[in-house]
Amino acid sequence: MTDHIAVTIDGGIAEIRFARPEKKNAITAAMYAAMRDALLGCAVEDSVRVILFTAEGDSFTAGNDLADFMAPREGEQAVTGFLRAIATAPKPLIAAVRGNAVGVGTTMLLHCDLVVASETARLQVPFVNLGLVPEAASSLLLPRVVGHARASAMVLLGEALDAATALASGLVNRVVADGELETVARAMATTLAAKAPTAVRLAKALLKGDLAPTLARMDAEGVHFAAQLKSAECREAITAFYEKRAPDFSRAA
Repeated sequence: MTDHIAVTIDGGIAEIRFARPEKKNAITAAMYAAMRDALLGCAVEDSVRVILFTAEGDSFTAGNDLADFMAPREGEQAVTGFLRAIATAPKPLIAAVRGNAVGVGTTMLLHCDLVVASETARLQVPFVNLGLVPEAASSLLLPRVVGHARASAMVLLGEALDAATALASGLVNRVVADGELETVARAMATTLAAKAPTAVRLAKALLKGDLAPTLARMDAEGVHFAAQLKSAECREAITAFYEKRAPDFSRAA
């Protein structure tokens, strides 16, 4: 595990908490590995009925830690493992989203069963802005949820959704005041944890349906994502980000 992911189990609820507020909960390879291991452990732990994602600070997550993500590492399996674990989790997943949910911070919500957002929530998938492509099967799932036109604006233009728009689009179930977020999400988790566990798991599986297309799209996205991560386009986008300027993709030609 890592100090930046806190996992607690109480009353049938496993809470997986982003605990890196000083970096807006930007996700490192170690954090992905910790979340993957937590999800896999919860899947076989009988005492766990519901999994709740929360975060410390004013942001759910700023997405991938770019410095960590671009550094030579062996973390690719951790990322892939987390994405497959969240997509195939047999027990219900609830997310409590405050502030920015960038990149995977938004795409992971597509695999959650219930999402509570605070009024400050802001959902964005700026992959193309970084010279990358969607991940977590979001190129398949996002249009299903919000429609092709809105998904295109989010993915191609990098447009963000505020909490009210995310609610109207079907990306979140409920919007609450910032101070009520975790109370409401935990009450929802407590209600769900008290229900018949086998019936809940079976109902979730039926609602999700056949996961094969989702996993296949994840694999297809992964091939393009890995290639783009090594591309001149991505290098220029990341360099421009750190230099606080607009990218010039003529440099990547």
